[in-house]
Amino acid sequence: MSFVSPAFAPATTLTASRSFFGARAVSARPTPNVALRMNLAENGPANAAKLTKVALPAADVTRATNVNRVQEASVANVMPAAANGMGAFDPRITSTFTVVLATVAGLIFSRRKRDENKDLNQLMGSPMAMSDATAGNGSAAPKSFGDRLRGLIPPENERKKLFPLGLMFFVILFNYTILRDTKDVLVVTAAGAEIIPFLKTYCNLPGAILFTVWYSNLSNKLSREQLFYVCIIPFVLFFLAFGFFVYPNLHMLHPVQFAASLAAKLPPGFVAPIAILKNWTFAVFYTLAELWGSVVVSLLFWGFANEVTTVDEAKKYYPLFGLMANVALIFSGQYVRFVSDIRAKLPPGVDGWALSLKYLMSMIGVGGLVIIGCYYYMQRKVLTDPKLFSPRKAKSSKQKTKLGLVESAKYLGQSKYIRDLATLVIAYGMSINIVEVTWKSRLRAAYPDPNAYSTFMGNFSTCTGIVTFIMMLVGRFIFRKFGWGAAAVVTPLVLGVTGIMFFSLILFADTVSPFIAAIGTTPLIAAVMIGAAQNILSKSSKYSLFDPCKEMAYIPLDVEQKSKGKAAVDVIGNPLGKSGGSFIQQILIFSMGSLAASTPYLAVILFAIIGMWLAAAKSLDKQFSDFMMKETATVAEKVTSDTKAAVAE
Repeated sequence: MSFVSPAFAPATTLTASRSFFGARAVSARPTPNVALRMNLAENGPANAAKLTKVALPAADVTRATNVNRVQEASVANVMPAAANGMGAFDPRITSTFTVVLATVAGLIFSRRKRDENKDLNQLMGSPMAMSDATAGNGSAAPKSFGDRLRGLIPPENERKKLFPLGLMFFVILFNYTILRDTKDVLVVTAAGAEIIPFLKTYCNLPGAILFTVWYSNLSNKLSREQLFYVCIIPFVLFFLAFGFFVYPNLHMLHPVQFAASLAAKLPPGFVAPIAILKNWTFAVFYTLAELWGSVVVSLLFWGFANEVTTVDEAKKYYPLFGLMANVALIFSGQYVRFVSDIRAKLPPGVDGWALSLKYLMSMIGVGGLVIIGCYYYMQRKVLTDPKLFSPRKAKSSKQKTKLGLVESAKYLGQSKYIRDLATLVIAYGMSINIVEVTWKSRLRAAYPDPNAYSTFMGNFSTCTGIVTFIMMLVGRFIFRKFGWGAAAVVTPLVLGVTGIMFFSLILFADTVSPFIAAIGTTPLIAAVMIGAAQNILSKSSKYSLFDPCKEMAYIPLDVEQKSKGKAAVDVIGNPLGKSGGSFIQQILIFSMGSLAASTPYLAVILFAIIGMWLAAAKSLDKQFSDFMMKETATVAEKVTSDTKAAVAE
C-alpha cells in the first residue's frame, strides 16, 4: 500500500514491522520512488530486531494514494490475546475470530479491483478521507489530541438536550437487556426452548398487531406527551406487578391440572401449545418484553429523538448512541448476573429466583421513573426553549412509498437486485431463529435452575456488548480494507463455521466425547459454549457489518427503486425472516414430536439457508459493484467536463 507522507522526504521508504510479542520497529531507507511505501507485516523477534528504529512524528500517519483517495494508517502495538478464564466468552477471542473470518472473506473477494473500493469510498464521502485531504493539502493545521477530545464534547446548548436524551436511551436499553434475559429464563426453564417458535407466532405477532391498532386510535385522541406516558407506564406497572404479585402466586394463576388433562388427550406435537396455556403469565411477560424493544426503543424513543434533534446533531451524536447501546448491554448483563447469584447467600428452602426476580423488576421500575423523568424534563426545559428546539413543518410533498403484500411480491419478482437483498434479510432472520432456539434447548439442559440460567445469560449479554463494541470500531476498517462483498459474507460465514462445530457436538456427542473429556468438559457444556460464541459473533457481526451492508445496498438505486425496494423488503423480507424459522421449527416439532428429534433436520436446513445467503451476497456484490462503478464513471465524467469548462473560461 503506497502513501505520500508530508512528514518524511518523498524519496524515502518506511518499513514498519511488529513482532509476534508486540514489539514495534520502523526503518527508513532511500528509494527511487516518489511515494512513500509502508509495509505492515508480522515478523518474528529476530527479523524485528534487524530493523532500524526511528521516531514517528505521530501515532497516526496520514498518507495519500494515487490522486483520488486519501487514507489514514495507524501504527500501533498489537498484543497477543491472553487467556483470562472466560473461555469461549473472551471478547478478544470472539472478536478476533470474526476479524479472521473477515480476512478470509477479503481473500475470497480479492479478485475485485482495488480501485473499485477506492472509488466507492470516495463516492460515499468518507469522513476520514475528507479530513485527510484537508490535512494533506495544507488548508488546515492538523488538530492535536486535546482539540479532538474537546471537539467530542457538545456545546452547552446541545448538552442540555443530548445528555437527558442519552440517559433515556441508556436506561431504556438497560431495561431491555434485563427483560430479554428474564423472558428466556422464565419460558425456557419452565417449558423448554420448543415453546419459543410458538410464542413468536401466536403471541408476539398478535400482540404487535393489537398494540398497533391501539396506538393508532390513541394517537388521534391524545397529545404526543400524553401518548408517551400512556404507552410506557403500563409496561412498567406490569413488570413490577409480575415480580411482586404474579410470580409469588403462580400456583393460583396457572391451570396446571387442565393442561395435564389436555396433554393426556392430544398428540406429543401439541406439547408446546399446551405449555403456553399452562404458563400463560410467562407468555404474557415474554410478549411484553419483546414489545418493549419495538415500542419503547424504536417507536417512543427514536420517534422522540428524531423530533427534537437536527440533522447535524444526529450526524454527530447518533453513532455515539450506538456505542452507548453496547455499554448498556455490558452493565445490565452484569446486574443480571449479580442479582442471580444472590441464591448462594440464602438459607435452604428460600426461593432464590423469586427474590432475584424482585430485584430485577425493581430495577425496571427505577429505570421507568428515570425515563419518565428525563422525558418530562425535556418537555418542560428543552422543547420550550427556541434556542434548543424549533418545530418542523410537515412535509406533504414527500411521502413514503407503501406497498401491499401482493405489490411487494410483484416488485421482488421483477428486480433481481431487490430480490437478492431480500434474500439476505430473510436468510439472516431464519438462520438466527433456528440456531437460537436449538442453543437455548441445550442451555436449559446444562442450567435447569432459573438462577444459574439467568447468571449465564447475564454474562452472555455482557460479552455480546463488549464484542459488538469492538466490532463496531473495526467494522469500518473491514469495509475500507476488503470492501462491501467481504463485509456482506462475514455474518453467514460466522454462522456457518460455528454452526458446523455446534451441531457436530450435538449430533456426534458419543464420537467426540473422549476428545471433549480430554480437555476437562462434556459435549453438552462444549455445545453450550460454542453456541454462545456463535450467537455473540453472529449478533456482533450483524450490528457492525450486516446492517450497514444492507443499508449501503440501497445507495446506488434511484429514488423510485430505493423507496419501492425498501418497502418490498420491509413488507416481505423482515416478517418472512422472523417467522420463517419459527414455522419450520413448528412443522418439525409437530411431525417429529420434539425439538431434539428435529435437530438433524434443522442443521441441514440451516446450512441450505446459509448457502443461498452466500450465493445472494455474491450476486448482489457484483451488481452493487457494477452500479457503483457506473455511478463513479458518471461523476468522474461530470467533474472532467466541469474542469474543462472552467479551464476554457
